This record gives sequence, structure tokens and C-alpha cells, in this order.
Amino acid sequence: MPSLSPERLVITGWGCVSALGEDADSTWPRLIRGEHVRGPITCFPVEGCRVTEGAEAPLPPVNWLTPKQKRRLGRASRLALPAAREALEHAGLLTADSQCTLSELELSLSTTACSMERIEAFVRQIWVPPASHGNKTQSLRVATYQSQQQIKDLQTHLNFSGSSTILSNACAGGANAIGHASDLIRSGMADIVLTGGYDPLCELVFCGFDSLQSLAPDLCRPFDLHRNGLMLGEGAGFLVLESESHAARRGAPIRGILAGYGHSTDTFHLTQPASDGAPLERAMRAALARAGLSPRDVGYINAHGTGTPFNDRAEASAFNRVFGEDLSGLKLSSTKAAIGHTLGAAGSLEAIFCLQSLQTGQIPPQLHTTNPEPLVASLLAKPGDTLAKKAALSVNLGFGGSNAALLFTTP
Repeated sequence: MPSLSPERLVITGWGCVSALGEDADSTWPRLIRGEHVRGPITCFPVEGCRVTEGAEAPLPPVNWLTPKQKRRLGRASRLALPAAREALEHAGLLTADSQCTLSELELSLSTTACSMERIEAFVRQIWVPPASHGNKTQSLRVATYQSQQQIKDLQTHLNFSGSSTILSNACAGGANAIGHASDLIRSGMADIVLTGGYDPLCELVFCGFDSLQSLAPDLCRPFDLHRNGLMLGEGAGFLVLESESHAARRGAPIRGILAGYGHSTDTFHLTQPASDGAPLERAMRAALARAGLSPRDVGYINAHGTGTPFNDRAEASAFNRVFGEDLSGLKLSSTKAAIGHTLGAAGSLEAIFCLQSLQTGQIPPQLHTTNPEPLVASLLAKPGDTLAKKAALSVNLGFGGSNAALLFTTP
């Protein structure tokens, strides 16, 4: 096994698409103001569902593409491409005509649904064929729903090549994709990686969560004693991660440091986290140890906070054990109350929010929580709270027992 470099891992750019905005600059101020999105699902039929609302994202216009190129993009690529383009531009890696300045660029990505809406449309057309049945359209749907199509779209429309990795370990995937990117750099297998996650809303996933009765019939209330489910959303988040020496050689701005990454897997239950939060605790302690920091150095935690009974209780227990003696100046919030649970994109979007918090000193407030879990009641962020410490932590839990923690610090 190759030796791991002690060199710092730096973030030189990021970009996102969320229900609150078409890019990072429009999403962040609305998040800080305490805005949220919840409305009727319009991108697929929801008749017969118990819950029919979620957080749809505005699809950016992708004006640098031709009309034909845009028509061939699935919803996943319509979310991923603008976020990746913004990240490259933010990192100084984009030409005026939206081409990557690097001919080769490694990808470490996460998704769960890919462009599942393409295959869903394929099945619908088989069941109820239109008057003019288009075999060409059908073959396009079959060929472009899988995740390798989104990789191809990124590489084709941003003009770079290179190896790629897709992690699909549920809701921790976005964080683990960033962690995998860090391992690639620390092991010397790459100098720079474009990493993140994306997920569009689709009927299969939405109806699956609805069947599990995991969707909140009204507002999502993370860490509230009366919470009753999550809100599904969609989006994409991308970061440019590189070694500090590589960033210095190209004169890139250093916008944040990925100081620590920890992950763990439990075998408690297919869809429920371990009730005591012990596996998440291990992931957080591993991230702190790798960073050489103590819990008292952390000023903000972006929690997974789905608003489901089992998840929030397990998280609260883990936070209490790790940070229970170092609560001064620590704030916590789950931004899923504002933009929904974006599944494979959640870890990368929430990592970006941590970086923006470190950059601006602002903290996203906890929304819709009026009767907080006692273990975290004193930590929940209020409007106007500010970050006074040098580190921010983002944590995610996924189906199958996957847990991830990313620890960011200021440059």
C-alpha cells in the first residue's frame, strides 16, 4: 500500500444547484435568511402517494450548450453540469467558452438515482404508447439513464478526460466521494480531483420513500420531538480538491482545507442507524484524529438531520458523546429542512455549506424545530448565529449502515 502524504488537501472551488438556487452564490444567502422550498412534485406523477410534495430544484439554463445538446441531457446531467462548471470556474480551471483548462481530471462522484426518470419514461411509453411512437426517443432513454452517461456528459461538455469513480452507498455517498478523492490525493494517485454528488427527483425513489412512510406530510422538522419524516429534494454539489503544492504551482486560491475524513459501517439494520449512534461517533472521532483537532475546535456541525425518528435520535446521542464536554461556541443545524434530502448529493452540498460558513462566518439556522431533542437543544443554530471557531464538521448517514464525517478548516 502506498504511503500517505502529510500534505494538506485544499479546496479551490465549489459549485452547486439546489432547490434554493441555480448556483452557490444564490443558494447561500437564501439559506442564511432561513428560506425553504416545499411544493407540489411536478416532474413525475404522484397520484396515489401519501405525500405529494418535495423540494424541486430550478434547472439552470446551461446556455453554453446548443439546443440539441440540451435536449439530449437527462435531469441528472441538467443538475450536475452547471454545478461542475461553477466549481471549475471558481477554481480558475475554466476558459471563457466553458472548457476545462486541464486535459485530464479525475472524477470521484456519488449518485443514487442517476437519470432514472429516463427509464421511467421508457416504461410509461411501453404501457401507453403515443400515436407517434418514436423508437429513436426510446433508445435514447435506455442509453442515457445510467451514471456513466452523466460522466460522459461532464467530460464531453466541459472538455476533459480521465478516470472516474462512482460511489453509490446511499445518503453518505456524497461525503464518501469527497473522502475517496482525498484518499486518491494522499496516496499519490492524483494531484487534483473534481468530486461531489448529484441526484434528481424520480418516481422510483420518491414512491419508495413514500411506501416506507418516511416522508413528512408537512414541514420537515429535524431534531424536533414531534418530527414525522423527511422531505425529498434534488440537487448537485461539486468541489475541486487538490494537494496544496499543486494549487500553489498553478496559483490557485485556497478557499478551505479538508482537514479530516472518517467513515464507518455498522451492521445494525438495512435502513435504520444504530440506535446509540456509535458508528457515527467512530467516524467523527476518526475525522478529528486525522485532522489533529479536538472537539472544542469545531464551531459548526452540519448534521445529517433527516427529521426521521430513528436518525435524529441516533445522531443526537453521538453528538452528545463526542462534544458533550465542549459545547461552548458550538452550533448545529440540518439544512435538509430548507432544501430537502438530496440523497447522493447531500454530502457534497452540505460540505459546501460548511465551507461557506467558514468563509463568511455565518451559520444556517435550524428551521421548523420548536420542541427540540434535549441532547442537542442548546446547540441548534438560530438566525444571526455566527461561527467563531476554525473548523466545521459535516456528517452523513446512509442506508446499509454507512457513516461519513468531513472536517473542514479555514486556510
